Amino acid sequence: MDYARGIKTRGDETCWLCARPLGRRVEWHHPRPKSRGGRETVPIHPICHRTLHATFTNVELARMEEEGKDLTRHPRLARFLAWIARKPPDFHAPTHSAR
Repeated sequence: MDYARGIKTRGDETCWLCARPLGRRVEWHHPRPKSRGGRETVPIHPICHRTLHATFTNVELARMEEEGKDLTRHPRLARFLAWIARKPPDFHAPTHSAR
């Protein structure tokens, strides 16, 4: 994938959060939120992106990134990742905020 331009050029890319293959719809996530100076973006499924932001605030995401914490160890995300693991790449379901 040409990440700089956001154009998919190969079929072997995976989601930054769940590591499943990417589907037709791809969103771009800032591991360090833009509001906290983040510039880097990574590809992520829309459902994974929404779940991530429904679980954590930008302040929490920035703090975890700075401390090198593994987001996938958070109980809510761990349950989500176990559930989503067998879903197809373009699977979608409503996302509810945990905050």
